[in-house]
Amino acid sequence: MVTSNQISPGMTLSISGKLFRVESSVKVTMTKGQPFIKTKLRNLSNDKITEKNFKLGQELDEVTLEERSLEFLYLEGKNFLFLDINNLDQVVVAPDIIGDKVNFLKEGIDLQANFYGATVFSVELPQFLELMVTKSEAVSEVGAMANATKKAILETGAEIDVPRFIEAGDVIKVDTRNKEYIQRV
Repeated sequence: MVTSNQISPGMTLSISGKLFRVESSVKVTMTKGQPFIKTKLRNLSNDKITEKNFKLGQELDEVTLEERSLEFLYLEGKNFLFLDINNLDQVVVAPDIIGDKVNFLKEGIDLQANFYGATVFSVELPQFLELMVTKSEAVSEVGAMANATKKAILETGAEIDVPRFIEAGDVIKVDTRNKEYIQRV
């Protein structure tokens, strides 16, 4: 248990059976009325941000999420099957937890997952991955610019912009956070 006065960014709170990560918190004092704590909370099950106010001294449940390393094995039906690297247990993760990170998943990729009990609440890909280009747009020489880009499809199905010299079969380094080409490997 913590009080609302102790809320700080990064904490994980359980409110009405749902888990929220504190993104920001500010103490608001007004000339009339009671001061309160204004927070922005990220719902860990759907990644949406909501604003919530708490009275000063209000008791809240703080929870600790366990971070574990998982290795992606394969897609099983609609769910994703991972291997817990520490204890070699198989872990099933729902597609809504993976979200658009699916565009960078391939067999053998290690990622970090946050668990509350046996439930996975979020996954985090490595910031950089080396992936093969499977298809790239043809480039016409007419109107070519020095820093022009073209679309390329990676082995995971992700589509990103790459420099014109990248061809199918090239392995490139990709920033998974902002979905950008970094360099050819």
